[in-house]
Amino acid sequence: MITPIILAGGSGSRLWPLSRGSMPKQFLKISSENTMIQETVLRLSELDTDSPLCLCNEEHRFVVAEQMREIDSLGKIILEPIGRNTAPAIALAALSLIEQNTDTVMLVLAADHVIENKTEFQDVIKKSIPIAEKGKLVTFGIVPTHAETGFGYIQKGSKCLSDAFVVNQFVEKPDAQTANKYLSSGDYLWNSGMFMFKASRYIEELEKHHPKILNACKKAIARTSTDMDFIRVDKVEFIKCPADSIDYAVMEKTDSAVVVPLDASWNDIGSFSAIWDINDKDHQGNVHKGDVLSYNSSNNLVIAEHKLVTTVGLDNCIVIETKDAVLVANKDCVQDVKKIVEEIKSLGRSEADIHRQVYRPWGHYDLIGVGKRDQVKRITVKPGEKLSIQMHHHRAEHWIVVSGTAKVTNGDKVFLLRENESTYIPIGTIHALENPGVIPLELIEVQSGGYLGEDDIVRFEDRYGRA
Repeated sequence: MITPIILAGGSGSRLWPLSRGSMPKQFLKISSENTMIQETVLRLSELDTDSPLCLCNEEHRFVVAEQMREIDSLGKIILEPIGRNTAPAIALAALSLIEQNTDTVMLVLAADHVIENKTEFQDVIKKSIPIAEKGKLVTFGIVPTHAETGFGYIQKGSKCLSDAFVVNQFVEKPDAQTANKYLSSGDYLWNSGMFMFKASRYIEELEKHHPKILNACKKAIARTSTDMDFIRVDKVEFIKCPADSIDYAVMEKTDSAVVVPLDASWNDIGSFSAIWDINDKDHQGNVHKGDVLSYNSSNNLVIAEHKLVTTVGLDNCIVIETKDAVLVANKDCVQDVKKIVEEIKSLGRSEADIHRQVYRPWGHYDLIGVGKRDQVKRITVKPGEKLSIQMHHHRAEHWIVVSGTAKVTNGDKVFLLRENESTYIPIGTIHALENPGVIPLELIEVQSGGYLGEDDIVRFEDRYGRA
């Protein structure tokens, strides 16, 4: 029996504008009809596993819970108060398992990888379990297909156990010349960022090589609170934890590290060129998603989410259309997309982090239009869900039901609104919105006032723990 540990942090800024801070790539449908985190869990279906233990931040907790619930695979979710890289995150998971007297073999997986050959992946995982049970810290090295400069590498040494090799060294992303040397030598594998080891062995090695991380995590996990499926660790203690990756903190220092080669059509989808790589192409080498027409165009990735996108005489380019932003880039420069994101952030613009469509635990809203003193949202509330009981100091709201039934609290009145009915909520009035029906509730919300920010919400009661 193994316990999958799903690391669901990260912002995926090189896949902007699809991936943003509020909805990064691991929660998007990049390679199939399932999101990347769902695919990560589903590819374990033929293995003997416990329920997955996911780690994410507070902002993404309901997205993770909902997406796991959609595939009937909801386990516990540990919430990191702040990002501290992979070594502390894995330590929290290991300590949590040990606290439950469950010193199982942990299979640590990133939530944003694509693995096309699931059978080979599962076979390699099965073969690696006895190696981990012997006390080794297993990492999986991807058999390289080309001289890649965007990945770190692992140099394998002599064969030691079954299909495992001693780790000679971890090396950083190389230049093109060095990458070619690595490829031709046959001694180097891509560093996948996937690991397998017993929880107690990881803690032992972390205590030996980076005790400050372990001590901070022990103090943080000792003062947890449970909220529905979420485990909150102590924020004050966790903030004191040094930030470091598992590679630097443990794997490069331990004498128990081994690497198992994996040849399963793996891709970490670190850029738009990777999406182009894994998708079927037309006779001109184009990958089109959505409403796309092209003429005399080749080797392009074009994704149209909401509008017709056309290309004429375009070659080797990326075109991404979303509701509120468009990216056009040369395919050879996709690693620099993050520089545009940095500039957007420096200008104080919201598009770096927030989509026009924003997801909430009760549903989602689409920000249709924004003026100086007004904005309009299309709100969708899932059946049985309820927004918090709240009020605003600076804005009034007008709700118009488009479809479904709304149960409305407006001051001291509680009543139902049906299709084409509306209500007005003055500034300072306590109010709430609930969907008592069995179909989604859709309504238009018109806000007006001197300040329309999301932080002008005073919550008095909230079933999702946000009050």
